[in-house]
Amino acid sequence: MSLGVLPLPLAARTALAVLLGLLQLYCCSRRGWPLLRRLALLLALLLLVTWGWIGRPQPLAADPVHWISAAQRSVPVQLQVGLLQDTRPMGEGCAVLAELPQGRLRLRFRDCPQLQQGWRLQLEGRLQRLRSGPHPLLPGAAERLAGKGVWSELQVERWSLIARPPTPLADLRRRIAAELRRVGGQQPGGLLAALVLGQAMVPLPLSVKEAFRAAGLSHALAASGFHLSVLLGAVLLLTRRASALVRWPAAFGAMALFGLLAGGQASVVRALLMGAMAFVLKESGRRSRPLALLLLCLLLMLLWRPSWVLDVGFQLSAAATAGLILSTGPLEARLGRWLPSWAAGAMAIPLAASLWTLPLQLLHFGVVPSYAVLANVLAAPLLTPLTLGAMAMALMAVLLPPLLAAMAFLLVPLAQLLLALVQLMARLPLAQLPIGRLGPLLLLLALAGLLPWWLPAARRWRLLLLPLLPLALGLRLWQQSRDQLLLVRQAPRQWIVARHQGRAGLVSLKADPSSCRRAEQLAQGLGIARFDWLLLLDPLPAESKGCWSRLALTTVDRLLPQQRLQSPGLEVSRLSADSQGLLLSAGRQRWQVLPDRQAWWSWRRQGRGGGSLWLGFVPTARERRELQKRRGLAAWWPPAGSTSGWHQS
Repeated sequence: MSLGVLPLPLAARTALAVLLGLLQLYCCSRRGWPLLRRLALLLALLLLVTWGWIGRPQPLAADPVHWISAAQRSVPVQLQVGLLQDTRPMGEGCAVLAELPQGRLRLRFRDCPQLQQGWRLQLEGRLQRLRSGPHPLLPGAAERLAGKGVWSELQVERWSLIARPPTPLADLRRRIAAELRRVGGQQPGGLLAALVLGQAMVPLPLSVKEAFRAAGLSHALAASGFHLSVLLGAVLLLTRRASALVRWPAAFGAMALFGLLAGGQASVVRALLMGAMAFVLKESGRRSRPLALLLLCLLLMLLWRPSWVLDVGFQLSAAATAGLILSTGPLEARLGRWLPSWAAGAMAIPLAASLWTLPLQLLHFGVVPSYAVLANVLAAPLLTPLTLGAMAMALMAVLLPPLLAAMAFLLVPLAQLLLALVQLMARLPLAQLPIGRLGPLLLLLALAGLLPWWLPAARRWRLLLLPLLPLALGLRLWQQSRDQLLLVRQAPRQWIVARHQGRAGLVSLKADPSSCRRAEQLAQGLGIARFDWLLLLDPLPAESKGCWSRLALTTVDRLLPQQRLQSPGLEVSRLSADSQGLLLSAGRQRWQVLPDRQAWWSWRRQGRGGGSLWLGFVPTARERRELQKRRGLAAWWPPAGSTSGWHQS
């Protein structure tokens, strides 16, 4: 089914489908299956691929994005919409997802009105397509929101409230989050609310989310199987002596409440399906097969919504659960040879989950939390009572508000202790290893070499596939050590990364906080811990100094005509005193960089020619003809009509 959903070229999709079909027929012939059964299995494969292709993320026929013709950037519209969430700050304004009868879109407000989920609005503004990211390492809104069925954005100019229909579920979530924050404070109370509702429903400070990510504890903030297992375990413990007439409604009531509060995210649906199936099997006296249960749940989920295969949360949830099922026991047995049984059991669980999610972390993020196993072992004694206590506090916030302060007296110190532990782990040296995002081919090589070591049943393949590991490592080292210039443009921002033998320098046209955040993403995806030097072609604002200083050893926001930034194999200097034109070197590569037209005019007056030239703007037809006349000049500029793009030497 994934072959139909993944954004692959038709030739690659067909080749993989044929390869998978041949492999399936070979396995069937080894088992001696009759021809009819083999053909039925092959037909099922084709149907799954077709169903995945039909269910891939794509605009509906009546989606608002079709109102914008190919020749238009935006169109004026008047709409009536229903809000799918509360407004949240984004950049200089606010953003919120909204629903039409024929599709969804994102609303952008210049101011930040306090609007709530379920409200109906009358809107006027300009409708435009969501912007794609300028580079695969810098996904844009189009890539992030495609899985939610959102393809367009409305820049709101005028709005009015039409109706406030009742939204009891959203009101309940808001009330729980507000009460827990009131008695616990912004960060501890927000953490307690996230343990009940998940961070998708409870906005947390960026610093808290980044600390949990660096410590390898992001899963604690996302509603998932851990939170459901704590809740379901407590319910079953309380009803263990009761009859089935009490246990069944209590268990399914707890799961239903968890699902309603946490929302319909992929990780929540997976946890609910597995929890319900495991409970039914346990109550019926049958022995459950966890791996078969997981595969059945994943199949049902993808049949319902094939696009979930592209959801990072779905992928991480499935991989972590598979790791717990397949590798926890063998790892605990091995660790038990050197550690006490309690320590081996405590380490085996986070180690198995970390190993199985490692490939996905490298594929999507390019960063590995170094102390994830240690952080999970230290946080485990706090997470279970905090999760259970936060759920009890949520119940009291609704039913017995006067008792909330007493519960907060017990739980807020634990939440503060967990926050302190997370921040300590996140500040340790090398808390995050910037390996860089791996391509699919490199990842498959590494995965093929590692899987036999993770699965005891595949022990016989270990020596045969072991050479794939040094091959993948060698290819990665070659990628990181070669000379390279990467040019990325997202108007009005531009970045140039120069790399030489593992070192790197950065030039950024803008110095605002958003430019710095995107530069951080770029460095993380490329596997760059810190740049040797960083040149800003814009005055450095005070609110951005901390961000830029974390990125580089040396940061300069003004380069004098005779001045240069230099490190082994890397160098940048001014082309002239009257423009921002630069001469950039990475090993043997030399690029003349002209970020704007003033630099272009200065370059023309000087009569420079030859080498490689990068323009940060789209030249006119006359300027392109002039460039073509210059011998020995290799020039690159953004595609016409595009506000973003990239080029790699």
